[in-house]
Amino acid sequence: MIEKLIDDILKKKNPSVVGLDPTPEMMPEFLKTKYFDRMGYDNPAAYAGMFLEFNRAVIDAVADIVPAVKPQIAMYERFGITGLQAYNATCEYAHGRGLTVIGDIKRGDISSTAAAYAAHLGGVDVNGTHSDMWTEDAVTVNPYLGTDGIKPFIDECSAHCKGIFVLVRTSNPSSAEIQEQSLADGRRLYEAVADLTEKWGSGLIGQHGYSEVGAVVGATHREQGEQLRERMPHTFFLVPGYGAQGGTADDVAGFFDENGLGAVISSSRGITAAYKKDPKYDEKDFALAAAESAVRMREDLMGALMRRGVSY
Repeated sequence: MIEKLIDDILKKKNPSVVGLDPTPEMMPEFLKTKYFDRMGYDNPAAYAGMFLEFNRAVIDAVADIVPAVKPQIAMYERFGITGLQAYNATCEYAHGRGLTVIGDIKRGDISSTAAAYAAHLGGVDVNGTHSDMWTEDAVTVNPYLGTDGIKPFIDECSAHCKGIFVLVRTSNPSSAEIQEQSLADGRRLYEAVADLTEKWGSGLIGQHGYSEVGAVVGATHREQGEQLRERMPHTFFLVPGYGAQGGTADDVAGFFDENGLGAVISSSRGITAAYKKDPKYDEKDFALAAAESAVRMREDLMGALMRRGVSY
């Protein structure tokens, strides 16, 4: 997973990922009308249908610009089985367009339950037939339960060339309540998780020097992110918080290594809902607006790297 992602970043000269986190409020009115007239306002399948049509159009628009997409499963899951079907179809479609698919599922448990969650990466064997139902290349995981909760995912990474991103230092404001707690050995809790993450990935390092076990590090923690880059030399970062949450390209420039690698920066509604923010776009131009926003983000990130003397 990580080798393909890095190769595509270099090919497209773009270390960014588009988050596919659809909400009813994000949907263009013409799509709402189309699905509500056909299925009704109170039918979850109407939302699933419009989400999938919206996602496919955005994916088509950005497939030649970005290396990856990151659908957030909760946005689909709240609409039940049909929502999950839309999530699954979104992953399949993006994968078919050659994009790396990072499933933002934030799972975490132990024993057989963790192994069951890890089927997001490894699929299942039924009567001798293997099925990779989710078609995700990587997923986000919660490390709160320790190694017991992470090992099943690592096993699937090794067996199926997949990846994980461990929550290390998240971008939300209240994350400090837990993640910055001091430990007896003088480390902060997020630093201890960072050290574990680097250790967990030590046996899965690819040719570019990065492991299939990555870390989620928020763009809103500039100094800590730069320190974590030093602390985790073989860990690839998935960086949320750019744009709508306040993180800037200059904030995240230090999350990359001296070659401009080591991180991929995520933006969700800043790209997918871009049509709502500029009156020059008709609502039917939502995919065009997403593509142009993705290009601006690429230029913003590459500009920040160039100011540090880095270019691909």
